[in-house]
Amino acid sequence: MKTALVIPTMDRGGAEKQVVLLAKGLHAAGHDVRVFLLTRDGPRSEELRESSIPVVLIGKRFKVDPTALFRLKKRLVEFAPDVVHTWLFAANSFGRVAAKWAGVPVIIASERCVDPWKTSWHFRIDRRLQNVSHAITTNSSGVQDFYVANGLDPAQFVVIPNGVESVETNRNVAIDREEALRRLDVLPDRRLMVAVGRLWPQKRIRDLIWAGELLATAHGATTLVLIGDGPQREELVRHRDAVSAPLHVRFAGQRDDIAELLPHADQFWIASEYEGQSNAVIEAMLAGVPVIASDIPGNRDLVIEDETGWLFPVGDEAALVRRSLAALKNPAECDRVANLARQRIITEFSLDAMIKRHIELYERLLAEQRSSR
Repeated sequence: MKTALVIPTMDRGGAEKQVVLLAKGLHAAGHDVRVFLLTRDGPRSEELRESSIPVVLIGKRFKVDPTALFRLKKRLVEFAPDVVHTWLFAANSFGRVAAKWAGVPVIIASERCVDPWKTSWHFRIDRRLQNVSHAITTNSSGVQDFYVANGLDPAQFVVIPNGVESVETNRNVAIDREEALRRLDVLPDRRLMVAVGRLWPQKRIRDLIWAGELLATAHGATTLVLIGDGPQREELVRHRDAVSAPLHVRFAGQRDDIAELLPHADQFWIASEYEGQSNAVIEAMLAGVPVIASDIPGNRDLVIEDETGWLFPVGDEAALVRRSLAALKNPAECDRVANLARQRIITEFSLDAMIKRHIELYERLLAEQRSSR
């Protein structure tokens, strides 16, 4: 098959990571795949180019840029794909229209997150473009439920969980705990809490900072390390300095060695107010780290209370701290939960399974379209 994956950017986000993994998997399986970037390039493109996967920049300049629509249509006509698979709202909107105009046989959208920021006109666009879609993929039943509640047809949704790279890749840890703490500038006698994510409002980093300070005060020897970057960084550092200290809460910035660091964490925290299906949570579970997560649909797909992790109400820092303290006092329970979570990720969220399910979907829809014609 010839497949076009269309996404706004190649920033360091979860959807972008899944597109890279899927593109590489399609390419390795012998399919002709290209990634079309609607708005701008980004750091994740490097991995695509290293794998000899073409990256096509369309260069949308503002929110409603009709020239980008025509440029995308032109590039799709030149490529003549069998399948166009769009990801996230802007690409879902521009990409599905351009694919229809280009006469692409199979058009698929992808919704990756519960999106409370969407207004009524966003949902009107989503509902209207269902008419040119043969399927809508998502990574979580919670995301499907959200969109069905806002008027989309449940029959169009196909849930394909996120995939993570092989267990061997993620367990290839070449450093010990001493080295991990040294890299994070954490004292060797501290218990290590880790959170990974973009520094912006969705992730509720302020909640994590407060919880990190409360836990360090109550326990006496913990440090929360926040890994990631984003538009709120300076504001959040000022907030940390006002309510806590680097001994208790540290910012580690964007890092490329997370897979090496994660196995040495005592706990993984996520406080998001909405998610689709967090790659960071999946990777923490695969690394054998107990997860404490905000009780939202995307996290509930991964964290089964007292089985594969623990949940706390969104915004309730005290509940997060209480759960964390209880886990620190019961290492046997932590080991049990971490082992169950890791086994579930190995069984249900493998990269091979994610790629295979996409290929099967593409082939089925393409066969149906050819048969109908």
